[in-house]
Amino acid sequence: MRVGYYPGCSLTGTSREFDESVRSVARALEIDLAEVPEWNCCGSSPAHMIDTTMSIALPANVLLKAKRAGLAEVLTPCAACYSRLLMGKHEIETKPATRAQVERVLGCPPGSLDELPKVLNVIEFLAQIPETIAAKVTSKFEHTVACYYGCLLVRPPKVTRFDRTEDPVEMDKLVALVGGKTIDWSFKTECCGASFSISRTSVVGRLSSKIMQDATRRHAEAIVVSCPMCHSNLDLRRREINRRMEKPTLIPVLFITQVIGLALGLSEKRLGLKRHFVPVKLPAKTLPAQVVS
Repeated sequence: MRVGYYPGCSLTGTSREFDESVRSVARALEIDLAEVPEWNCCGSSPAHMIDTTMSIALPANVLLKAKRAGLAEVLTPCAACYSRLLMGKHEIETKPATRAQVERVLGCPPGSLDELPKVLNVIEFLAQIPETIAAKVTSKFEHTVACYYGCLLVRPPKVTRFDRTEDPVEMDKLVALVGGKTIDWSFKTECCGASFSISRTSVVGRLSSKIMQDATRRHAEAIVVSCPMCHSNLDLRRREINRRMEKPTLIPVLFITQVIGLALGLSEKRLGLKRHFVPVKLPAKTLPAQVVS
C-alpha cells in the first residue's frame, strides 16, 4: 500500500517521536509512505489568524504538490496540519472566488486545484486497515488508557466528517484492536490549552490538569493522543499540571502509533519513547516479550 505523507513542521522538530513511530509502524505494516515532495508549512494558527488567503494557499500548495506527485491520499499525523489541509481543501471546493484567488497567489492555471488529494488523519487511516494491524500483533498491549482526541480531529464536524464529534470512538477501537482497554470518560475532546503553551502556560496548566485529574481518577495507566500540541501540553507541562492536581501524577502520554508499535513488537528506540519528558513506564508484565530492534 502506498500513501502520501505530510509530516509538517512539528513532526520534523518538537514531535520527532511521533514521526518516528508513524514511520516505524508503517514499515511494520508494509505501508509505503511517499513524502510530499518539497512540502511547505501549512500555516497553522499564525496564518489562520493573520491572512485568510495565505491560510488557504499554504495548505493548498501542499496538496497541489501531492497531486502532481500522483498521490490520491495524504496522511497527515499532526492534528493542526490535518485541520489546515482539510479546511483549505474545503474552502477551495466550496468557494469558487476563493479558489480563483488562491490560484493567482500560487501562480497556477485555472483548474489546477481541481480534485486535490484526500486528507487523512492517522486514526482515520489506521482505522481503514484493522485486519492488517491485527495480523501483525506480537504481544497484546494489556493496559487501560484514556484516549484523548483534542479539539481538531473532529471539528468542525461538517468538514471533518470523522467519528462522533462529542464522543469519538475510533482511537478507542484501535487500542482495543491491539489488546488494550479504554476508560469511559467525558474529557475526550476538551481543550488542553492548545497554543497557549508558551504565552499563557497557566491556562494550559489549568485546563490540562482537569483532563489529567479525571483520567487518573478513572485509573488510566496512560493517556493516548494523536496531536503533537496535545502531547506537548500534557507531557512537557506536567509540572504546571501537577501543581493543580489533588495528587501529582506521572502517568505517561503516548501517541496512538506508539501504542500500536509496542503491540507490533517494535523497540522503544524506534518508537521514540525515550524522547518524552514524563518517562514512559508501563507494567513490565505487559510490555512486548519479543522486541524487534
